[in-house]
Amino acid sequence: MKRNLVETVLGAIVIIIAVWFLAFSYSTADVGKVEGYTVSADFSGVGGLSEGDDVVISGVKVGTVSKIELQPESYLARVYVSLSNDIKLPDDTTASISSKSLLGGLYLGLEPGGSEDMIADGGRIEYTQAPQNLEQLLGKFIFSMSESKDKGTKDITAAPEASHPPVAMEAEEEPATP
Repeated sequence: MKRNLVETVLGAIVIIIAVWFLAFSYSTADVGKVEGYTVSADFSGVGGLSEGDDVVISGVKVGTVSKIELQPESYLARVYVSLSNDIKLPDDTTASISSKSLLGGLYLGLEPGGSEDMIADGGRIEYTQAPQNLEQLLGKFIFSMSESKDKGTKDITAAPEASHPPVAMEAEEEPATP
């Protein structure tokens, strides 16, 4: 009987410590609703951007992607962004989806413009740029390199005299004999 009481008390202490640890972690972590305002931007594709991804200005996190949905009338992806209250965006701000590294991971980058008018809560970022697909970029690069190589080969074989212009040679003078 005494042993069961000790085990019960120890179990209760472990559970209380676990609950306290979870409550502390939740209160200190950056989770839950972000204090601030929401703006949206329409993209032709989001390329793997997800809810919860970072929103960045000049490398500094200023918000998070809160929601992504398809607009049925335009078939564009609308991205909703929660921003900190102290960040005010000019209405000519540009939003672009970029890769964090070659290993993956995306973020929404914001490039503030120079306008004096600011985007209000619930407003829309008009200027957007969809993410570049790495495979497509590499394909274009390789294709353009092969084209320039082929063009260079054709130019050399088509006009050999153009690549090596004739050199005028002077006649050698014989030394004068006295």
